[in-house]
Amino acid sequence: MSRQRSMEAILASEYVTIGELVRLTGIRYSTLKFYTEEGFLPFVQEDTNLTRRYPREKTVERIAYIKSLRDQKKTIPQIREILQERDKRV
Repeated sequence: MSRQRSMEAILASEYVTIGELVRLTGIRYSTLKFYTEEGFLPFVQEDTNLTRRYPREKTVERIAYIKSLRDQKKTIPQIREILQERDKRV
Protein backbone atom coordinates (compact mmCIF):
# COMPACT_ATOMS: atom_id res chain seq x y z
CA MET A 1 0.00 0.00 0.00
CA SER A 2 1.37 3.39 -0.95
CA ARG A 3 1.76 6.24 1.48
CA GLN A 4 -0.73 9.05 1.41
CA ARG A 5 0.46 12.46 0.35
CA SER A 6 0.17 15.26 2.87
CA MET A 7 -2.72 17.68 2.50
CA GLU A 8 -0.12 20.37 1.75
CA ALA A 9 1.20 18.31 -1.18
CA ILE A 10 -2.32 17.61 -2.43
CA LEU A 11 -3.26 21.30 -2.34
CA ALA A 12 -0.09 22.15 -4.26
CA SER A 13 -0.75 19.55 -6.97
CA GLU A 14 -2.36 20.25 -10.31
CA TYR A 15 -3.78 16.69 -10.44
CA VAL A 16 -5.14 14.44 -7.69
CA THR A 17 -6.38 10.86 -7.34
CA ILE A 18 -9.92 9.88 -6.44
CA GLY A 19 -8.77 9.05 -2.91
CA GLU A 20 -7.35 12.54 -2.58
CA LEU A 21 -10.65 13.97 -3.84
CA VAL A 22 -12.36 12.11 -1.00
CA ARG A 23 -10.04 13.86 1.45
CA LEU A 24 -10.54 17.26 -0.20
CA THR A 25 -14.33 17.15 -0.52
CA GLY A 26 -15.58 14.74 2.14
CA ILE A 27 -17.63 12.98 -0.55
CA ARG A 28 -17.61 9.17 -0.36
CA TYR A 29 -15.34 7.20 -2.69
CA SER A 30 -18.29 5.25 -4.11
CA THR A 31 -20.11 8.49 -4.95
CA LEU A 32 -17.06 9.94 -6.73
CA LYS A 33 -16.57 6.67 -8.59
CA PHE A 34 -20.23 6.78 -9.69
CA TYR A 35 -19.86 10.40 -10.85
CA THR A 36 -16.76 9.40 -12.82
CA GLU A 37 -18.55 6.45 -14.44
CA GLU A 38 -21.48 8.72 -15.34
CA GLY A 39 -19.06 11.10 -17.06
CA PHE A 40 -19.61 13.92 -14.57
CA LEU A 41 -15.92 14.12 -13.57
CA PRO A 42 -13.41 14.31 -16.42
CA PHE A 43 -10.02 12.74 -15.77
CA VAL A 44 -6.69 11.97 -17.39
CA GLN A 45 -5.51 8.38 -17.33
CA GLU A 46 -1.84 7.52 -17.67
CA ASP A 47 -1.23 4.46 -19.82
CA THR A 48 1.69 3.25 -17.73
CA ASN A 49 0.00 2.73 -14.37
CA LEU A 50 -3.70 3.23 -15.26
CA THR A 51 -4.14 5.73 -12.42
CA ARG A 52 -6.88 8.25 -13.04
CA ARG A 53 -5.84 11.82 -12.30
CA TYR A 54 -8.34 14.62 -11.88
CA PRO A 55 -7.52 18.32 -12.36
CA ARG A 56 -7.75 19.39 -8.70
CA GLU A 57 -9.28 22.87 -8.82
CA LYS A 58 -11.74 22.24 -11.63
CA THR A 59 -12.89 18.91 -10.19
CA VAL A 60 -13.38 20.19 -6.63
CA GLU A 61 -15.44 23.05 -8.06
CA ARG A 62 -17.48 20.65 -10.20
CA ILE A 63 -18.14 18.33 -7.23
CA ALA A 64 -19.41 21.30 -5.22
CA TYR A 65 -21.70 22.23 -8.12
CA ILE A 66 -23.03 18.67 -8.39
CA LYS A 67 -23.61 18.63 -4.63
CA SER A 68 -25.59 21.88 -4.89
CA LEU A 69 -27.72 20.34 -7.65
CA ARG A 70 -28.35 17.26 -5.49
CA ASP A 71 -29.30 19.54 -2.59
CA GLN A 72 -31.88 21.08 -4.96
CA LYS A 73 -33.28 17.54 -5.43
CA LYS A 74 -32.14 17.28 -9.06
CA THR A 75 -32.11 13.74 -10.44
CA ILE A 76 -29.07 12.14 -12.07
CA PRO A 77 -30.53 12.58 -15.59
CA GLN A 78 -31.27 16.24 -14.81
CA ILE A 79 -27.73 16.76 -13.52
CA ARG A 80 -26.32 15.11 -16.64
CA GLU A 81 -28.31 17.50 -18.83
CA ILE A 82 -27.32 20.55 -16.77
CA LEU A 83 -23.63 19.60 -16.87
CA GLN A 84 -23.75 18.98 -20.63
CA GLU A 85 -25.31 22.40 -21.19
CA ARG A 86 -22.77 24.01 -18.87
CA ASP A 87 -19.86 22.31 -20.66
CA LYS A 88 -21.10 23.57 -24.02
CA ARG A 89 -20.91 27.15 -22.76
CA VAL A 90 -17.39 26.81 -21.38
